[in-house]
Amino acid sequence: MLELAQYIKLNTFTDLALMIFAGMAMGRLMKKIKLPNVTGYLVAGLILGPSVLGLLSADFLDAISIISDCALGFIAFSIGNEFKITFFKRVGVTPIIIAVLESFFAVVAVAAVLIPVTGNARFSLVLSSIAAATAPAATIMVIKQYKAKGPVTETLLSVVALDDATALIMYSVATAVAGALSGRSASAGELLLPPVKEIFGALAVGAALGFIFLIPLKFFKKDGNRTALEVGFIFLGLGVSQLFGLSSLLLCMALGAVIANFSPDVGKLMDISDRITPPVFMLFFVASGAGLNIKVLPTVGLAGAIYIVFRVIGKMIGSSLGAAIGKADKNIRKYLGPALMPQAGVAIGLSLAAGSAFPEYASQIRAVILCATLIYELVGPGVAKTCLKKAGEIKEA
Repeated sequence: MLELAQYIKLNTFTDLALMIFAGMAMGRLMKKIKLPNVTGYLVAGLILGPSVLGLLSADFLDAISIISDCALGFIAFSIGNEFKITFFKRVGVTPIIIAVLESFFAVVAVAAVLIPVTGNARFSLVLSSIAAATAPAATIMVIKQYKAKGPVTETLLSVVALDDATALIMYSVATAVAGALSGRSASAGELLLPPVKEIFGALAVGAALGFIFLIPLKFFKKDGNRTALEVGFIFLGLGVSQLFGLSSLLLCMALGAVIANFSPDVGKLMDISDRITPPVFMLFFVASGAGLNIKVLPTVGLAGAIYIVFRVIGKMIGSSLGAAIGKADKNIRKYLGPALMPQAGVAIGLSLAAGSAFPEYASQIRAVILCATLIYELVGPGVAKTCLKKAGEIKEA
């Protein structure tokens, strides 16, 4: 399609304004047809981005990546607020069992089909290693929009939070096996140290920042001051994670979990977050949509189709089995798996890492993951809404 950007010259502020207005308009349109607002934001970005109209350039999207980092920081912080000790006393280790099994079966399901079909065990293992990753952002937006409440919602929030850690572990194990098959030897320490550092380092630093956050909260009571504190500590968490190569999602999640369990004012802090984040989230999802590349669709072939279908099947089997082992509610067994469909940032990051470790497969892996992201992000929010509605946890007027 002819790129309008050749004829319409905008600047950063007009581009941001365009993103907000287009996101609002498309969000309202999606609402009319009973789809979540976040689907509208993604579609608006897709239309404005390089794949269609070209009004938002790839350089511009790179320049505003800080908005995506901020949005993910606030999303992780809000997820952490669901990690209350009282919740785990009530449900036990069920969310942990589900997170481990849904990640494991996603990898196994993709690999089990890819290996005999492609005849290439190394490529199949490297690609399937990314299948465990789930993107929490779109799911959180659906839960917030429809004010979903219930056991499926609670478990879903816990599982998508834990998924970042389980995905890193599954990726490390699968790529280590693929490396061994290719004759690349590495010690156990070299294989295990990076994910251990990224996961447990992030949790430790995030928890430490959370306890530090509690100190000024005792002295600053006004909403304006607390808004500044919340934004400042989330920014600090994001900055520290980048400095030391830690998972920003897990770090901000640990920060939020400490506040949820040790501050009596956690409800007020979340109200503050809900007031200041809507435009940030909208810009994040419009930018995410603009980054989706529809040109990769014809290039993924059979391997891409297998990945897209069997990843979801694996997550459904794993989450259902985990819920059965944990003796969870029957609705969790039925509806949790499909709600874990979205995949975005972490998966793209892992695809880049896999491409660096196995350059011979880099272009294929990149094409498959980008195509999967496009489909999962556009379809996933609607599927999550349907699952939560069937579970009786969304009450629509």
